[in-house]
Amino acid sequence: MNLTIKQAHQGLIKKEFSALELAKDYLKKIKKIDKEISAFLTVLQKSALSQAKQIDAMIAQGQKIPVLAGIPLAVKDNILVEGERCTTGSKILQNYVAPYDATVVRKLKEQQAVILGKTNMDEFALGSSCGSAAAVAADMAVYALGSDTGGSIRLPAHLGYARPQRCSVFGRAEGVAGRPACFCGVVGLKPTYGAVSRYGLMAMASSLDQIGPITKSVEDAKIVFDVIKGKDEMDSTSVEFKNQESRIKNQELRVGIPKEYFIEGIDKEVEGVIKNAIKKFEELGAKTIEISLPYTKYALACYYLIMPAEVSANLARYDGIRFGYFVNKSDALLDVYLQSREQGFGEEVRRRIMLGTYVLSTGYYEAYYLKAQKVRTLIKQDFAKAFEKVDVILTPVSPTPAVSVNLAGLPAISIPAGPVRDKVSNGAGIQLIGKPFEESVILAAGQVFEKSQNSAAT
Repeated sequence: MNLTIKQAHQGLIKKEFSALELAKDYLKKIKKIDKEISAFLTVLQKSALSQAKQIDAMIAQGQKIPVLAGIPLAVKDNILVEGERCTTGSKILQNYVAPYDATVVRKLKEQQAVILGKTNMDEFALGSSCGSAAAVAADMAVYALGSDTGGSIRLPAHLGYARPQRCSVFGRAEGVAGRPACFCGVVGLKPTYGAVSRYGLMAMASSLDQIGPITKSVEDAKIVFDVIKGKDEMDSTSVEFKNQESRIKNQELRVGIPKEYFIEGIDKEVEGVIKNAIKKFEELGAKTIEISLPYTKYALACYYLIMPAEVSANLARYDGIRFGYFVNKSDALLDVYLQSREQGFGEEVRRRIMLGTYVLSTGYYEAYYLKAQKVRTLIKQDFAKAFEKVDVILTPVSPTPAVSVNLAGLPAISIPAGPVRDKVSNGAGIQLIGKPFEESVILAAGQVFEKSQNSAAT
């Protein structure tokens, strides 16, 4: 198969195959190879086949179908799908059933999309959207939804898990025999904070979390983003905005290259891939400009103060009483809380809750959390100053710049850029960062780059 959204849509309307046949093929592949990959936590076979039959009936009646109708997708298991389990990869929510659809899921259902299942993830998204990236890379779904708090869409799309961390009992991450990580070679889009509603996304760090697509092409990322974006009355942080693509139509694209991201210690082969990508943009007519983002070096430290603080606040609701894993071995209410949370949360979750509680506590709030928020403002100002000179910023896809984008609330996309020959991965990608709500600009630039890559390959 290995179809893009556009290819699958054309196949359906030309009746080269039916939506039911397409869904069955993907479900068959999941059954065949997912025991090795562990991309899915829940497979929704019955509802997927039922939805596919409805699409076939529409086509048979001559109805025009939306571009996502009948196209199989996977959804990260921290995004609610009504009536289905939503565990966030955690034992504490192992039997939780979603009472409603997340806004992004509702929008996709309105487009008649076919949801194949819920994908694997690190507990409460403290790691990455590894299952969603692996599902797309292994062609067990045409596209997927993930969430990005500190790079969790872009990093697994770039250097993601071909064999995601397996859950022994929801969220207790264990290494899987074989190569632990590889180049997924897919596209991951992290939208601007507020561009896509977070209603129905189980919160990790509310000022950083953002839902976005993982796809096989930049064009596919644009198709999905255009469906899920926009203002939602259920999310007060969401924003209605207009595309800004016309802003760069009649002028030279200015690509910023941050000098701080090409420092001593960067892998030489990865550096070579990135420099080749820069050269490719220049050949395509773009003007490259060196820029400086001096506060980048503080981004990771800043992130690991703000993120645990918000994790601590958001995860306080899981107490074993209202919902979730419950231990009833004591008459004392406090003991029920403590035992339920101790046994329900994994080690890494407990560690981050403790760190977050510490930095928010009296006497330490000003020294740590407040100071981190001030540094966050400086990081935002870095980007704002850089964008006075450039339209997009090009960087490697690596932990520090990935985190910086979340702190600044900017849109960014990771795109495969070329092969490397190391022992962990077999490829590297570029990251294009844009101004707030200018996803159309980075998507347009990404499509031009992607087409040039495909042309060179053929």
